Amino acid sequence: MPIARLYVYALHGCLCEVAFTAACNWYELRDRKLVGHTSLWALPIYSSAIFLIERLHLCLRPRCPLVVRLTVYTLLTYLWEFSTGFVLRLLGACPWDYSSFRWNVMGLVTLEYALPWALACLIAERHIIRNTLRMRLESPHHT
Repeated sequence: MPIARLYVYALHGCLCEVAFTAACNWYELRDRKLVGHTSLWALPIYSSAIFLIERLHLCLRPRCPLVVRLTVYTLLTYLWEFSTGFVLRLLGACPWDYSSFRWNVMGLVTLEYALPWALACLIAERHIIRNTLRMRLESPHHT
């Protein structure tokens, strides 16, 4: 059921973003509170991005090695982050700005995050997508 998978993907993405921003704050500011943050915009962005990666995974897995798949997923992630950020910026609602990073593109993406994005894609393929595709929702009416 795609709607259930979109829900799981949205929650997973937001949880990872909160954990990532908390870890960054701890590293950069030594903030032991581990306060992370995200935006409500992240819910549809992550759910649709991971759903697209799921579709790619099902097409690429039989014929492409892992390194090729991760490269494709990471490029898709950058394209998705840039595209959604561009639209949100037009609406005055983009919650991120990478302008302070050396290798940023219009402040919407940064190449410094290539390794974390590739790792996130690996986790998505190997754990989140694989297990979510196995999910079965039972009818509320048990016989």
